[in-house]
Amino acid sequence: MAHFGLVVRFALKPGRAEAFDAMMRDTVAGIAAHEPRTVAYAVHALDAEPDVRVFYELYESEEALDEHEAQPTTRRFLDQVDDFVTSVEVQRMHLVTATGIAGAETGAGPATPG
Repeated sequence: MAHFGLVVRFALKPGRAEAFDAMMRDTVAGIAAHEPRTVAYAVHALDAEPDVRVFYELYESEEALDEHEAQPTTRRFLDQVDDFVTSVEVQRMHLVTATGIAGAETGAGPATPG
């Protein structure tokens, strides 16, 4: 299983953090209920930057990410996100190893150059 992930950094508009967090609680609830191939989806607030949110998303595969992006909950989020953010940075990742993730302990991603 080739786990695939994203780290996404959202810079929020001033005064929009509380409403963004409420939207994300609804979004994450939809993901939990309807996306069995989404392994982890976590929204983090940064201590030093209260108007920044960082998402960690882990999927069973890139196809699972495609399924996630087609879900009504995700489409609703994507339709509304511009009301909350000033910028978005996305990093795509392939899991190399982890604990607590079935199949990842043996190395699920590409080999590290070396």
